Amino acid sequence: PVFRELEEAGGTEDETKTQFRDLLVGYWKPLLTLAGLVVALNVVNYTLLSYMPTYLEQETGLSADGALIVPIIGMLSMMVVIPFAGALSDRVGRKPLWWVSLIGLFVMAVPMYQLMGTGIGGAVIGFGVLGLLYVLQLSTISATFPAMFPTHVRFAGFAIAYNVSTSLFGGTAPAVNDALIGQTGNNLVPAFYMMGSCVVGAIALLFVVETAGASLRGRGVPGVISRPSGVRPGRP
Repeated sequence: PVFRELEEAGGTEDETKTQFRDLLVGYWKPLLTLAGLVVALNVVNYTLLSYMPTYLEQETGLSADGALIVPIIGMLSMMVVIPFAGALSDRVGRKPLWWVSLIGLFVMAVPMYQLMGTGIGGAVIGFGVLGLLYVLQLSTISATFPAMFPTHVRFAGFAIAYNVSTSLFGGTAPAVNDALIGQTGNNLVPAFYMMGSCVVGAIALLFVVETAGASLRGRGVPGVISRPSGVRPGRP
């Protein structure tokens, strides 16, 4: 609806030709900021969710069945929690949940990976803790990322930054983790890699403007104009 309003007002005329140039010149800061957040989001995603069965079987000695059961239990728990985390972000804002997630993952990555090495029970708990911390990021991305750009470049900005960052850092995470474990012999490499991505995400988060409760209409970056005093994020 927001894009249609702009289109009907003539705000998208001839912008197909110049959109990419305008995006790089005028919105390079949100492009880099979003890319940094996606480093944290998808390094954790691919390390925790995609690589975990291989890791558990090869590095902790779990059976193939056990290595599959652990992520299944963890992801089912994440599915239950994610709508409540999303609703919470509407009330308190997106950034607080991101801070809790990034700091929590940074602090808990190593001890939870150590716990995963103690057996299937420890693996379920360790994966569950990291997965629930990760949900705090995951539950906000559909609201946070597109809102970092104004209407006329929203889709292009989100798509370019997200997909480039995911291709370079997220999709490669399982291969990088596997290679580094092979080179170093240290089975805590995925935890350290996750911690590094959280540092990148935290730096990017410093530049994010809170958009919970902000209007997405117009050609300005949402949330940049101050809210009236007394208006809390997520409240009308």
